[in-house]
Amino acid sequence: RRNVGPDCRRRFARATWPCLARAAGDKINQMDPVFTLQWPEFILANRLQKLLPKKDGYSILIPTSRQEKGIDLAVLKKSHGQNRVVTIQIKASRTYSGTTPKRESTKKFAFYTWFNRFDVPEEADFILLFGMYAPDVGRTKPVTATWYGDCTLLFTKAEMKQLMQDCLTVGGQPDKMFGFGFDNPSAVFQTRGDKERKLKPYSDFLLEKRVKLIQEALKISV
Repeated sequence: RRNVGPDCRRRFARATWPCLARAAGDKINQMDPVFTLQWPEFILANRLQKLLPKKDGYSILIPTSRQEKGIDLAVLKKSHGQNRVVTIQIKASRTYSGTTPKRESTKKFAFYTWFNRFDVPEEADFILLFGMYAPDVGRTKPVTATWYGDCTLLFTKAEMKQLMQDCLTVGGQPDKMFGFGFDNPSAVFQTRGDKERKLKPYSDFLLEKRVKLIQEALKISV
């Protein structure tokens, strides 16, 4: 009757954490009950699941550890009783509006992304560069999250290592940043990190155009 109150209604016992036996000196870390996901990772996980549908044997996996080195997402392919996995790291940037260039001959873009130079992790098979932008910067009415656009480029690990190696200032010194410019995501050009500043085109690196690289990496021979 200890779980019955004075109003004769049953009272539920308070849930308690299970007690774990441990040896002297052992340390037990309490699990963090809150799982959070960065917005770029959430967006790209959903997009990858659309590009690589579950009906074709693909699954998008998200590490639950905040300290998972070099991996933000993974793609699993299941076919004929076999499994294959590729890993992905995501680098995200805000987009910035272009300022009036000092020279008239300098090309100005509506949007620019800026990424910090980084060491490409061996744990990642692919790298995604994600830049979110507001299609209409002058809009004052409330918008939903789906109103925002993004420019996302897909690189293999080898391609990203080469890009980091070539990331130089005009003077030939290692540049601490690199970036891209675009008026719309269909035409993307490198604006920083290229010693020659020739506006190398990167439109062919858009995720939607290169998703076949992931499919090829996950191909299972039968």
